[in-house]
Amino acid sequence: MAEKNYLVFVSGAAQTCGVESFAGLLADRLGPRARRRKLDLDLIGLAKALSDVDAAIFNFPVVGWKKKLVEPTLAALMVRLLGRKLVVVLHEWQALDWKRRLVLMPVMLLASRVCFSAPEIEDEFAASPVSGMTTKRRAIVPVPPNLVPPATLQPGPRSQALERQKKAGRLIIGQFGSIYPKKQSTEVLAIAGALVARGHDVSVVFVGSFIKGMDNVERDFFELASHLGISERVTVTGYVATDAELFAIFEQVDVFCYLFPEGLTARRGSVLAAGLSGKPVIVNAPRRSDALAHHGLFRRLIDHKAIHLVGTDADAQAMADAVLEAWHTQAPTIEAGAELQRLWSEIVAVVEDGGQRGAVTYRHRE
Repeated sequence: MAEKNYLVFVSGAAQTCGVESFAGLLADRLGPRARRRKLDLDLIGLAKALSDVDAAIFNFPVVGWKKKLVEPTLAALMVRLLGRKLVVVLHEWQALDWKRRLVLMPVMLLASRVCFSAPEIEDEFAASPVSGMTTKRRAIVPVPPNLVPPATLQPGPRSQALERQKKAGRLIIGQFGSIYPKKQSTEVLAIAGALVARGHDVSVVFVGSFIKGMDNVERDFFELASHLGISERVTVTGYVATDAELFAIFEQVDVFCYLFPEGLTARRGSVLAAGLSGKPVIVNAPRRSDALAHHGLFRRLIDHKAIHLVGTDADAQAMADAVLEAWHTQAPTIEAGAELQRLWSEIVAVVEDGGQRGAVTYRHRE
């Protein structure tokens, strides 16, 4: 069978979100078979770009397309009118504002195939009215980590400040990714507070920044830190530009810690990135038994004890116990390059309609 060529829609945003990064990385992995295109109203240019491809790939939701209301539908319509396949990779659904879902619905109706980032997202979409009119060719695609370990590190002021604390004997707890209420980042403050109350010298570093547009999130975060008496032990790095600097910060972390309201799900690329850093990751277990069934990398990291699962409904004290246990346990060596190569082979297989089906979860409903 001849290999297919693709047009991958990408964002022009300077600071990309995880979905935007996924689109670019997917185009990279498809290599010369993929052409990138930014979403716009140039339909003549789009028609030319589609002239020698077999299918177009959309990833949703994309922050950089937030103000584009008609462009997704016009592009999807052009793809189908020219007889090309339309693959949609859907990373969120119910969590989206209803107006965003309304903009995406016409594209979903035009899709030839839909790949979901997790079984939870597939179930959310299946419960929506538009699902009954959308293609039944559906699959679950494993999402990759937000970033990967670079060949060299680039220490900076933030990692150097943590290094000084670590040399002074402090346990450094870390969390990577944006800070927002549904992620329960403040639970890590409670875990640190519990450890300090037990007499441990602890610092917490949040490698990321607060989500903009959410009222009082930052204020409430620091008010809680003050209430717990750990304000001077908390660092929020803000946006870090390069992987080399990010992993230099990761190098100073002793244990990464996450406590999600729904437990671990396959969409948590930040947990994958932390798991590949060589530092132990503590996270509460998935609420559903099949949450990670399609994601070989997550399963391997858990099997190799790079990611330690605690009870889904664990509290701060139970998490604190797990942090201390992981701190005193040598983290396994993970061959990040080989693992990522295997993961991307699985991802491409799903996007290209189920080649290597033994490595993925693939669903085709009649």
